[in-house]
Amino acid sequence: MERRFHCTACGKCCYGKLPLTLNDAVANAERFPLAMMWTTIRQGAKSFAINARLGTCVKLGKRKQVAVQITPVSYLPPSLPCPALAPDGLCSIHADKPSRCRTMPFYPYREEGDQSDQLVPRKGWLCETSGEAPVVYLNKKIVHREDFERERRRLMDQTPVLRAYADGLMANAPNVAAAIEKEAKKPRGGFVILNFTAIVSRLPQIDMAAFAQKQLPVLTGLADKTAGMSDAAEFHQYYRDSAKGMERFLERL
Repeated sequence: MERRFHCTACGKCCYGKLPLTLNDAVANAERFPLAMMWTTIRQGAKSFAINARLGTCVKLGKRKQVAVQITPVSYLPPSLPCPALAPDGLCSIHADKPSRCRTMPFYPYREEGDQSDQLVPRKGWLCETSGEAPVVYLNKKIVHREDFERERRRLMDQTPVLRAYADGLMANAPNVAAAIEKEAKKPRGGFVILNFTAIVSRLPQIDMAAFAQKQLPVLTGLADKTAGMSDAAEFHQYYRDSAKGMERFLERL
């Protein structure tokens, strides 16, 4: 079995939430509205094992558990483009774009043999998948695999930090544990969005004040932009509340 794919740089995939590595998130603090997304994956799902390795597992009762994918994200509603998307539809940071963008359409939170449907363009996307496009997936193997393997390595490298962060919140924040358990009970799982600052405190190389000064204008700008948008109420509240938290932190310095 072979699958063909070529990116036409249509920019259609550059909308909404963008998963990031921790390093990519911090490097783009002055550009992306950052959040932490916890996604539950039920036992028996194809991606359970890989997400248990890259994220963590949470017990539900005596025998049941769920894998939790813990992902830094650029947190945007589906109707808004990536802040790095230029007016001409091209990426304005192409030379330094995040790992997730380089690996597209492949997805490292899935096993390599479970990537075929990632090569089916979503409605409105202008990806080239005809016989003119190059073969990128052959016999359930990625042909040009450098970006995929690089992103997977980076995700593995950050796993200890994510697990320490997750263990701390699950043990000391009952509301987070309750929210995860609620989402895990949904037939297809669900997700919880948390503030990014809790993970930043676990990165000793990061200057929290400098980080807050970069994020604050991003969050306030998006809070203003999404005010009154019917499809972005939850995003608007997140931006507003996170911006207020940043302001209080900077005032205490």
